[in-house]
Amino acid sequence: MYLIAGLGNPGREYAGTRHNVGFEVVDALCAKYDIKLNKEKFRAVFGDGRIGGEKVIVAKPQTYMNLSGESIREIADWYKIDNEHIIIIYDDISLPVGKLRIREKGSAGGHNGIKNIIYQLNTDVFPRIKVGTGMPRNPDYDIKDYVLGHFSKEEIDILIKSAVRAVYAVEEIIKVDAKSAMNKYNG
Repeated sequence: MYLIAGLGNPGREYAGTRHNVGFEVVDALCAKYDIKLNKEKFRAVFGDGRIGGEKVIVAKPQTYMNLSGESIREIADWYKIDNEHIIIIYDDISLPVGKLRIREKGSAGGHNGIKNIIYQLNTDVFPRIKVGTGMPRNPDYDIKDYVLGHFSKEEIDILIKSAVRAVYAVEEIIKVDAKSAMNKYNG
């Protein structure tokens, strides 16, 4: 069994922001596999289905970004999901808009949601898909304001294609492994 979690912040005011790219990819994944996020427990909205012949739990933690690990740990503990089968999808400002970076493990890289997941799981070994949201052009721009800001029309067009590629990367991780997904979809 796999847990696929997209990171973001709950609430209409955060919809479509850079920090909610993980939620957007989860929505695309659910649409492709007809998975309904119709359950509420573990401080998340979630649903279940099958991808590549494997049972999956797809979740959007509702704890706000910085406490995402609490929800993910609760789900993983309840369903007894190994860390290597927890796939996290989230935004990364250090990557250009729309670029994907898939990793099997690693540090938080300054991302507070990932920091909390590493703390809660007591490991940095879990596959992750980072979706580039770009850096602010002005170096003095407040990062918090930037990640809670919205994309331009041009960026949205790029991100739609990236969300599709991220869904394929999730499939590849489940069907083959993270290394294969890295080889096919990084970039």
